[in-house]
Amino acid sequence: MALTACRIDLARRRIEVVEAITEVHGRVVVGTTKTHQRRSVPIPRFLADELADHLAGKAPGDLVFTAPEGGVLRNTNLRPRFFDPAAEKVGLLGLTPHELCHTAASLAIAAGANVKAVQLMLGQASAAMTLDIYAGLFADDLDAVADRLDRAFVKLNADQTRTKRRTSRSDQTELPFENPPEQSTG
Repeated sequence: MALTACRIDLARRRIEVVEAITEVHGRVVVGTTKTHQRRSVPIPRFLADELADHLAGKAPGDLVFTAPEGGVLRNTNLRPRFFDPAAEKVGLLGLTPHELCHTAASLAIAAGANVKAVQLMLGQASAAMTLDIYAGLFADDLDAVADRLDRAFVKLNADQTRTKRRTSRSDQTELPFENPPEQSTG
């Protein structure tokens, strides 16, 4: 976990993910993220206060999450010592950290996030990739789109009805978007 205190902006409620830690032959290597892209992850209000308490006393360059004795929290220790027991305790035996990304995406979509916001939050290369993975979760949007189209159609018809001009019984009614009929001279 490469997150440092300076990458958390509690005022904006954002976490900037710019680097990652991996282990290569037992050595910790700090580098770019998997996609080599930085990303901004929103922090819900209910977590901001807890993060503020956790960050109290940390210097900007300090790791946010550390091993019990300090230092880098390695994935090889994180899973068996902390993550797996916590998942089992809440009845989610076998849950993986990667599945939490899918959970975050699903929750964001359910909360109304658009495809581009989810893509940016997850650090995916394109919105098309995000749609390939999560398109099924956006299906309910089709009903909302249909409802908005209905409202737009009703409004357009109401506007056209108000703006129609009747010149006389013998003249045709003009719609504001039509060209007037040609008058014959002869």
